[in-house]
Amino acid sequence: MNAPTFPVASPISRRAIRELPDDLISQIAAGEVVERPASVVRELVDNALDAGATQVTVRLLAGGVRLISVADDGNGILPDELAMALKRHATSKIANLHDLESVSTMGFRGEALAAINSIAACSILSRATGQNSAFLLDGQTGELRPVARGNGTTVEVKELFFSTPARRKFLKTDATELAHCVEAVRRHALGRPDVGFAIWHEGKLVEQWRACTGDNALEQRLTDVLGKDFAGQSIAVNFGSADARSEAQASGLSNSQPGSRSGAPAVRVWGRAGIPDAARSRADQQYCYVNGRFVRDKVLAHAARSAYEDVLHGHRQPVYALFIELDHARVDVNVHPTKIEVRFRDSREVHQAVRHAVENALAAPRANQVDAVTATSDTPWDGHLPTASDLSSGSFFIQNRPLSLAGYVQSAIFLEANPALRAEDSGLPWVRPAQTSTALAALEGEPQQSEEIVWPLGKALAQLQGIYILAENAQGLIIVDMHAAHERIVYERLKSQLQATDHKGQPQTIASQPLLIPVTFAATAEEVATAEAHVEALATLGVEITPFSARTLAVRALPGSLADGDATELARSVLAELAQHDASTVIARAQNELLSTMACHGAVRANRRLTLEEMNALLRQMEATDRSDQCNHGRPTWRQVSIKELDALFLRGR
Repeated sequence: MNAPTFPVASPISRRAIRELPDDLISQIAAGEVVERPASVVRELVDNALDAGATQVTVRLLAGGVRLISVADDGNGILPDELAMALKRHATSKIANLHDLESVSTMGFRGEALAAINSIAACSILSRATGQNSAFLLDGQTGELRPVARGNGTTVEVKELFFSTPARRKFLKTDATELAHCVEAVRRHALGRPDVGFAIWHEGKLVEQWRACTGDNALEQRLTDVLGKDFAGQSIAVNFGSADARSEAQASGLSNSQPGSRSGAPAVRVWGRAGIPDAARSRADQQYCYVNGRFVRDKVLAHAARSAYEDVLHGHRQPVYALFIELDHARVDVNVHPTKIEVRFRDSREVHQAVRHAVENALAAPRANQVDAVTATSDTPWDGHLPTASDLSSGSFFIQNRPLSLAGYVQSAIFLEANPALRAEDSGLPWVRPAQTSTALAALEGEPQQSEEIVWPLGKALAQLQGIYILAENAQGLIIVDMHAAHERIVYERLKSQLQATDHKGQPQTIASQPLLIPVTFAATAEEVATAEAHVEALATLGVEITPFSARTLAVRALPGSLADGDATELARSVLAELAQHDASTVIARAQNELLSTMACHGAVRANRRLTLEEMNALLRQMEATDRSDQCNHGRPTWRQVSIKELDALFLRGR
């Protein structure tokens, strides 16, 4: 797998700082507002990174109100350009409209230093590469004098809001302002693992993140900044790299945009996504970067959230650090004065790329990642029935892995004992007793290698209260909620069946039930327009909504399984989703919700007694099923209790 690249400002090329022409100024989203010390820190660190810095040091006093000092070892500023740097709309980042439409730097407006200098005592100390000495510029007097300093720039901002004392009243305590400053630097640190960062407050080192190099630079920086818990409870995301092209092509995301590699998707996504168990009550650990810039974007947030739909319980918020890379000309960063919002030329393409990236990462069952000895004589059965030649040879292959008849027989016994899994009920393969007998007969001559088999979810020991399965694996005890686990298995099978049908070009619609008396409700102009524009999408969902008057809509049909629900509430929610997001996303979600209901009713119920063979077969199915760690409602399906934890319960070794 190719190591991800990070946008690094080139220390070789340098443009002169000059005032922008009036026609370009009119195209810029002007109005840079310094809200608090963190705003100053963000802008100054942006400039340091654009200058090619490899080390950025931030020093603060009183949470940044009394002093903000940002020092870097970048290219520096030439002496005759220092005074120009403090003028409004004077920048070295862009020169014309073409540059503005394909911004590749963190800053570009030329407003930050001018805005800061107008509300605080600002000074710039800089030594440009190749210069014999540094120069200090006083922002208030304009005095320029030579001083001693190595290559790079130091910007000092003292007494923030001294010229506008009324603004100081809205600042919080020093501790709160310091926390915001640290968060601003943390966002930069996550996006640039190749740069070292240090934060000092009142002469004490608050945070320090050393520069990381090598293929594991991002993982190391994520661990340093977000902690070992995040690293241990997250999985790698990699979508759009050379070894992920087949996934992109299967998802319809591959194209031939200018500048992209042949056959590679135009949008690349990598990073780490937290497992559902690591979800939090607040969305305070959600980091998205577009071409190295931290952003808060509704498209990206919705894409990430939708990837967790089937695995997140309740209103919990996922944690993730995702990096999106695409052509600079295909994203507009000139949207908001703080540059924290962006606009995509093709938001659907980006949405789908992020969603597929996170979904693919979450799909793999975590049970198979348990640190155990690899099974050598068996692998989970995925529903394929052996042929006569398979049975005569004693084994067959699933996804290029050998599958012994032992695993097949266990699964066959389980399916035979559970009619809910038969083909006529749920579309799953059904093993006839004759096939099972044939397999059992062939199994008699198979060499016994059970001593070498170590399953990730272990071997079943017993059933507890007709609800839980107890199993033993190399780490200790596994506890499985059998209904939740079986519900996920059936649900994923039904989804696969529906998706396979879609790929054949056969349109799928949800069966609807006409209402005897249409339900009318007062609608907004947007709801009426959405209903008229998405007639086909609504029909696919099994919903019929037609205009009754200029301000009234009538619900004439609903999905059969939801016909007894609140028609008005359902119609409003569907129209709101269609108005805000892509129609295909809403349709897929509605179909999945109906399939989830079907799977819930088709799964084994509590208090159903299972044999050891049936329990083992269920464990093997879990190991081979995507997203089997959570049920359809986001609840966990299994838990590991290690030997160390069991020893602690009984005070062993103390």
